[in-house]
Amino acid sequence: MDIQLTPDQEAFIRDGLASGRYQSAEDAVREALYLWEERERSRAEILAAVDKAEASLTRGKGRIITRDSMQELAEEVKKRGRARLASEESRPVK
Repeated sequence: MDIQLTPDQEAFIRDGLASGRYQSAEDAVREALYLWEERERSRAEILAAVDKAEASLTRGKGRIITRDSMQELAEEVKKRGRARLASEESRPVK
């Protein structure tokens, strides 16, 4: 495969080589592609989560968000966190 880089991209790779971060231009491009793949995987996971949430809302499995409901949720989270901490503190140390 033959690709053309912009002058800025070439300079970026040269800087990476000069700094010792990469041993070759191929290494720099390989890492760029790896990061792109990671970003796309993350994007796909987010889109799947959004689809799942939308389907849940469609089935009526949602929560109305208001200032009061957010306050209640925060209190629930604090209560669970405190309970978890208390149970961890009561365990014998090994």
